[in-house]
Amino acid sequence: MSRIDKLGRWERFNLFLENLDWVDVGIAFSIFLLFLLFRKIFTKYIFKLIIRFSKKTPTELFTNILLSFERPLRMFWVVLGTYLALEYLPFHITTIEVVQGIYRSIIIILIGWGLYNFTSIHSSAFVKMARTIDLDEDSMVVPFVSKLLRFGVIALTIVIVGSEWGYNINGFVAGLGLGGLAFALAAQDTISNFFGGVIIITEKPFSKGEWIQTPTVEGVVEDITFRSTQIRTFADSVITVPNSTLANEPITNWSKMNKRRITFNLGVTYSTPRHKVEACAREIEEYLRNHEEIDPNLIMVRFSEFNHSSLDIFLYFFTKTTAWVEWLRIKEEINLEIMKILEKHNVSIAFPSRTIYFDKDSTNQPNQLKDSNQ
Repeated sequence: MSRIDKLGRWERFNLFLENLDWVDVGIAFSIFLLFLLFRKIFTKYIFKLIIRFSKKTPTELFTNILLSFERPLRMFWVVLGTYLALEYLPFHITTIEVVQGIYRSIIIILIGWGLYNFTSIHSSAFVKMARTIDLDEDSMVVPFVSKLLRFGVIALTIVIVGSEWGYNINGFVAGLGLGGLAFALAAQDTISNFFGGVIIITEKPFSKGEWIQTPTVEGVVEDITFRSTQIRTFADSVITVPNSTLANEPITNWSKMNKRRITFNLGVTYSTPRHKVEACAREIEEYLRNHEEIDPNLIMVRFSEFNHSSLDIFLYFFTKTTAWVEWLRIKEEINLEIMKILEKHNVSIAFPSRTIYFDKDSTNQPNQLKDSNQ
């Protein structure tokens, strides 16, 4: 056993300090400080200058990449400074395999960090994509793609770092496959809701803030997630509907209306003369055609049928507004005008009734039958 091996821990450390060339340490520390200074200069001047020149290029892709890697680049200069400082020292620390693995892992993580920023929902690349395919601000397509890509970046970074340290990636991937199969069998409803959300997001049958109606629910869409959709009903309650349910139901999107329909049957009494029925129908139609808030393209006012207790005039037309409050106001205005027209022609609105006729000799029929049987 050598003399050095016989020394204790503190004795070895003191011997190390005695043989240490402090000039080399000072130079190594100066290299690290130099890179810190260059990092500040690069961040404040050089990087901004590069961004300014990149904005003059025909495409914004290079600018988007630079902005995404801005913070990882700042950290890169610190990592590079420590590596070159350790490289200058006479201890050959950077030749150790573990240290090399640490630095390679850090570089991989920095690259993954930049790609993670690039796939952010607020990234200008995604904003441009949304404008290119004409998506509104409430669309869930961009957040969905962003989260999917970010998950892929994180998973890929972990896999590469793991392979750098000698882990068996094939076994890890196989384990993910078996685990995914077990998860799929155990969470069929959750997966069904997820793919239902994907269908809603991609096909866009509705967006946030729109009024929809299905066999299950009717109301205004408040939020759309990958598992469920929250809808505020007209009773001011919030109903959470699984996406798999909505994806398999017919959906009526009332917010897509360009105009709003009004239709009903106006029943008048059977005692109304023919010419009065015709005059009322023509006058109501004329009033609707001259109404500024009624769409003139399709107006129907016709004597349609002989009902059980009334003569029915069929009305079918559209208001220009689709807002419920305005629609109700216009409908009330028209109803009052129709009442005025009926009063003008002395026509009464019918109500359900039945007329029963009694034969005055019907009470004697049993006696007659009795007599006839005698």
